[in-house]
Amino acid sequence: MEGGNSPSLQLQQLPLATAAVSVQPHTDSFSYKENLIGALLAIFGHLVSSIALNLQKYSHIRLAGSKDPRAYFRTKTWWSGLFLLVLGELGVFSSYAFAPLSLIVPLSAVSVVASAIIGIIFIKEKWKPKEFLRRYVLSLVGCGLAVVGTYLLVTFGPNSHEKMTAENITRHLVSWPFLLYVLVEIIVFCLLLYFYKERNANYIVIILLLVALLGSMTVVTVKAVAGMVLVSIQGTLQLDSPIFYIMLVCMIATAVYQATFLAQASQLYDSAQISSIGYILSTTAAISAGATFYLDFMGEDVLHICMFALGCLIAFLGVFLITRNRKKPVPFEPYISMDAMPGMQNMHDKGIAVQPDLKASFSYGALENNDSMPEIYTPATLPVVQEQHGPRGASAPPYRVLEHSKKE
Repeated sequence: MEGGNSPSLQLQQLPLATAAVSVQPHTDSFSYKENLIGALLAIFGHLVSSIALNLQKYSHIRLAGSKDPRAYFRTKTWWSGLFLLVLGELGVFSSYAFAPLSLIVPLSAVSVVASAIIGIIFIKEKWKPKEFLRRYVLSLVGCGLAVVGTYLLVTFGPNSHEKMTAENITRHLVSWPFLLYVLVEIIVFCLLLYFYKERNANYIVIILLLVALLGSMTVVTVKAVAGMVLVSIQGTLQLDSPIFYIMLVCMIATAVYQATFLAQASQLYDSAQISSIGYILSTTAAISAGATFYLDFMGEDVLHICMFALGCLIAFLGVFLITRNRKKPVPFEPYISMDAMPGMQNMHDKGIAVQPDLKASFSYGALENNDSMPEIYTPATLPVVQEQHGPRGASAPPYRVLEHSKKE
């Protein structure tokens, strides 16, 4: 009986093995298709958001340079930018429901590349070809590196896909790797916040690390909320689960505090530094959170992981080169240094006194009439004409304003 049953068992197991082999390529193909859909949605969202922000900026600049008394929110250009901004954010939000978290987050480099290209296309000044290449060679190289890094990210991104049901999210939430990660992140966040608030350590790395730690929790909750919405649309309702609203509240709270720290950083540092350093730190923290919470790299081979890391490094370098070449704003200096008071250091560090010594004439202003100084810093003088009394007591005009020149 055993000898007679073994061939039949082998015959019965053969179709199952064949079916298992045939299902695996279909699963890989479906996973790659989901990765491609998520990556395209993320690229589309970041591209549209970048166009929207530049469109709103153009609306503000055009109103500032014209005599139009309207407010910015009464213009069609600003509302068009707002509509495109909402559309782009919806695209980025929906991309988290299809592709892994570690794949979507680094694609925010597309917005930096788009902003650089838009700035080059819509530049107001005219440049000679040699000056243009010398000025924008770093931006062009950075855009190329960012495109290459994006291609490697999409090609070698993780293929971990699971339905974002309430049960799966709860299981990931109470897993010991994520609990350990959250504990370490809370300790680091509290230490950074202590140095930032109590020790006045207003370094850009500290502020952007606070933003990155909050952002890692934001993207984790965004993927959970977006995934549960997608599963609910597909037919399995997940919106009645308490974990959905817990993730929603955490998403809103972390996003608000993240925006607060970004606003504080923008008041202290240049936007180019914030863009480059913030992108590197936020992407690294988000990938670490995705690998810990959703196990994005579980089952991936070493080659795919190394190529994905190489794509991230190339994208980091591209963003750094793009933001490195941005023109820094020149601070405005008033005609008279208002901080040049007696006993205080002058902003020009030349020690020019506010009230100069009396020499040939009185000076009207903070700077004395010195021929060795540039003409733009030479103030106008009001020569004093002493009152002359005639024999009949008639008096001449007490003051006479003369036109100032360098010869005088």
